[in-house]
Amino acid sequence: MVVAAVRATSATTAASQRFVAAHLARATELGASLADLVGDPDAFVAALRAGFAELGDPTVMAGQRLIAPGIGPVLGVRLPLMTAVHRKFKRGTRKTSSSQILDVADRLLREEPREIRWFGMWNLGRLLPSDPERTWQLLRRAAAEADDWISVDTLAHPYAEGILRDRRRWAEIEQFVYSPWRWERRLVGSTLATLPYVHSIPGDRGEQDAAIVGHGLAALRQLIGDEEPDVQKALSWALRALAQIDPAAVTHFLETETETARRTHDGHRAWVIRDSFSKLAPEAATRLRADLDGIRRRPGAPSSSRAAAAAAQLLQQLPTGTPSRVDEQPRRTSAK
Repeated sequence: MVVAAVRATSATTAASQRFVAAHLARATELGASLADLVGDPDAFVAALRAGFAELGDPTVMAGQRLIAPGIGPVLGVRLPLMTAVHRKFKRGTRKTSSSQILDVADRLLREEPREIRWFGMWNLGRLLPSDPERTWQLLRRAAAEADDWISVDTLAHPYAEGILRDRRRWAEIEQFVYSPWRWERRLVGSTLATLPYVHSIPGDRGEQDAAIVGHGLAALRQLIGDEEPDVQKALSWALRALAQIDPAAVTHFLETETETARRTHDGHRAWVIRDSFSKLAPEAATRLRADLDGIRRRPGAPSSSRAAAAAAQLLQQLPTGTPSRVDEQPRRTSAK
């Protein structure tokens, strides 16, 4: 008889579970009350802000700042509690007009506390079928204003849904490849990583998967070599996701990029390739790992991506003094 080992619950996990259990009823109550305020965006935001302040946990707030350095104001709301609020709100607004929910989402996206923005983002995917144009405009604005990886990755799911619902939107996500704003470049990777897991969109899944791999590898080919660690992590995440759809195509892609990394001693490119190995066949991963031996990221090394080279050529045509990166400018924000 085989006896499975039981892993003891850590003190941190136990404390988290106790906190969620103690606040779950309040979270459910908050979600129900928000459904009654959807016609008044200002009152909605005030109630959500007050409710999230009640549900906030200082331990989570400290953790958010640790894993996302530089993140803006946070309230420390645990994900299960946010989920409970949203689930109850969504259930209570099943018959509410998309226009009213869009008005609320618009207002939420203008708030500074990140959990309030994320709550607004969570509601955009459900609105794409009924009001795709206005919803996509809100997604565009949210992408332009996102300034931390959690917000960017939260946007990835509705972005993925929007692309699968309207293939013309591939062109828009591909434009982000050349963005000087690193968070828009990260959104390319996180959206590609999310696309294989969006299954609720009508259409032929085989055709959708072929488009995901084709467009995805084309975009990644332009971005690999990016100097920003936040972008690099999203690129390897995307490659691991695409490998589950077409492992042969991804393996060929990584073989080609490994040759480039070895020839140019490109540590940025090599890091992304190495971080993709977990979804490759073991023999392919072993071979490529050996080919990359000794090639590491170098502090201060510039981007070697094809997109960066194209952007540099464009920059040369701009007036002297134009910032080379949006990251050097103040973050783009929308007025309340």
